[in-house]
Amino acid sequence: MAKRDFYEVLGVAKGASTEEIKKAYRSKAKELHPDRNQDNPNAESQFKEVNEAYDVLKDAEKKAAYDRFGHAAFEGGMGGGGGPRGGYAQGDFSSAFSDVFEDLFGDFMGGRGPGGGARSRATRGSDLRYNMRVTLEEAFKGAQKTITVPGSAACTACNGTGAEGGAEPQTCPTCSGMGKVRAQNGFFTVERTCPTCGGQGQVVKNPCRVCHGAGRVEKERTLSVNIPAGVETGTRIRLAGEGEAGMRGGPAGDLYIFIELREHAIFQRDGMTLFCRVPVSMASAALGGEVEVPTIDGGRSRVKIPAGSQSGRQMRLRGKGMPALRGGGTGDMVIELAVETPVNLTTRQKELLREFEKIEAENNPEGASFFKKVKSFWDGMKG
Repeated sequence: MAKRDFYEVLGVAKGASTEEIKKAYRSKAKELHPDRNQDNPNAESQFKEVNEAYDVLKDAEKKAAYDRFGHAAFEGGMGGGGGPRGGYAQGDFSSAFSDVFEDLFGDFMGGRGPGGGARSRATRGSDLRYNMRVTLEEAFKGAQKTITVPGSAACTACNGTGAEGGAEPQTCPTCSGMGKVRAQNGFFTVERTCPTCGGQGQVVKNPCRVCHGAGRVEKERTLSVNIPAGVETGTRIRLAGEGEAGMRGGPAGDLYIFIELREHAIFQRDGMTLFCRVPVSMASAALGGEVEVPTIDGGRSRVKIPAGSQSGRQMRLRGKGMPALRGGGTGDMVIELAVETPVNLTTRQKELLREFEKIEAENNPEGASFFKKVKSFWDGMKG
């Protein structure tokens, strides 16, 4: 089958400039790459045809020979290739392909973008985590806390560049600033991290004596942190730019503060609701009365106890709970009664309770009902 004209393959005019040819090749190579056309059985052959055309037209001498003699210029060993098709033998394909390697894979392998030029070598600093314990009162009102954070900061001696006197790092001579070096293996080009610069693309010939070329130094910092009202265990507060300093002038990471609430002696929290277990005497539970309870804001509230209250009974105080984080209302406070059985009774108290016990049964419907069911159960077992 006759070969197609190389200019036609790339879609350019015969008088196209080197830049126009390269631009057309980039477009065609992206369009026809086999990885992007797995459902097209002809993609690989078309892709090779495009690279074959570009390998000839990108070279001024080969292009001049092709313009004069066409495909015949490279047949029979002409063109110095030594292969059956000389100047565009398969061994030269990788050379053509490497010209746009960054355009096809730069985003995935850290190469250059279409605009060219070395990528930035500044490295962002790591994020830090700080666990902070706060009291329930601080979570209710909000607080201002001062913390000491171990970490790193930009070196002031070299302004974060890592070079003595703040000089700019130089482009790595091994990888020319790419941070990676290539090794040719037949059809494939393999990239590896540059051993000279460790992937940074830059080298510091005279490292800073303070930070030893890192561009940052270990340093503790004291920070003031605003704890908003309504925080609870698991709340995360982000302080942008307060993490580890970046390498060689890179941006700093962030500091994340994770909140943990301390246990409270009186209140238990569930979201925006507070629970308070209040002990009451047996007499107060039976006869009714009032009890004074504390509230999280430091105040007091009087709660009426209905006559005949049992342990576990709950009463709700509206709006006496925790505020919602960043606004949105206030929760309630739930009072739970715990009826206490008297202990260390005097002789007179025991006599009164025994007397009370004799007449209690008729006023204790729940107990009477229970023992009635027990008797029925036993009778059923005998039957």
